Amino acid sequence: MVSSLQPAAQQFLNNINSIGDEMTEAQTQLSTGLKVNVVSDAPDVIAPLLEAQANLSSAQQVTTNLGQVTTEVNTGEQALESATSLYDQVQTLSAEGATSTQTASGRISIAEQLQSIEQQMVGLANTNVNDRYIFAGDTDQTQPYTFDATQADPVSVYQGAASTRTIQAPNGTTFPVALTAQKIFDSTDPATNVFTSINNMVTALTNNDQAAISAANSGLAGVSTYLNSKLAFYGTAQDAVTAATTSASTLVTQLQTQISGMQDADETQSILNLTQAQTEQQAALQSFQQIPRTSLFNYLG
Repeated sequence: MVSSLQPAAQQFLNNINSIGDEMTEAQTQLSTGLKVNVVSDAPDVIAPLLEAQANLSSAQQVTTNLGQVTTEVNTGEQALESATSLYDQVQTLSAEGATSTQTASGRISIAEQLQSIEQQMVGLANTNVNDRYIFAGDTDQTQPYTFDATQADPVSVYQGAASTRTIQAPNGTTFPVALTAQKIFDSTDPATNVFTSINNMVTALTNNDQAAISAANSGLAGVSTYLNSKLAFYGTAQDAVTAATTSASTLVTQLQTQISGMQDADETQSILNLTQAQTEQQAALQSFQQIPRTSLFNYLG
């Protein structure tokens, strides 16, 4: 189609449209705070921008997950600290009960104290954080143990499950953050079973059986070493969670900076662009008014 406009008028309209586009772009950047609002704004930036946004979403989720598990790991470590301290008392009381000068009534009194400590151990095994039994493995809504002092063995069988709980670090690797109460307190190896070692000593003291008392007492050091190794696990888990949290926080900041650089508008520059476009528009309108308007009739008669 052939335009009926004079060349100068057509050029004017082209310039006005171009200036209008510049004004619209500047106004949009100022209103949204973004320099990339549609694909056509920066088609070469869209792919890396979407990738960076996906990575940021992933890093933020990792950070959230780490925050949730931090409380559990810290509480687990505190529970194991308490357990090792209680077991130190077990060893001290057992040593008192094992002396040859200890009376039968004295041993019964010590046995009662040991049974009280065993009940406290069960309480630690049942530690609950945010409605989760953190030592119950993958069935964390189930209390791991019950305690009934009227039974010969007052501690129930383990009611939980194995633990497959791991947490992901920002680099994609995973690491374990939980042990089961069975693993900690109720080992399948009698030589490292906290509950069994205490109950054996309680029984031996109650029966005033010197040989059984000596045998039970001799195994306590090995159980203590085992229990401390579980405390060390939680210390290691704490360090790993802290390091992963720091790394995730750094990654989130880096990605936010990267995304900002790709999509955030420079407000000062946008204002300058808008002002310049408005000035150019006014100048174009003034120039157009000065263009001579003649036609064939100006040259007739």
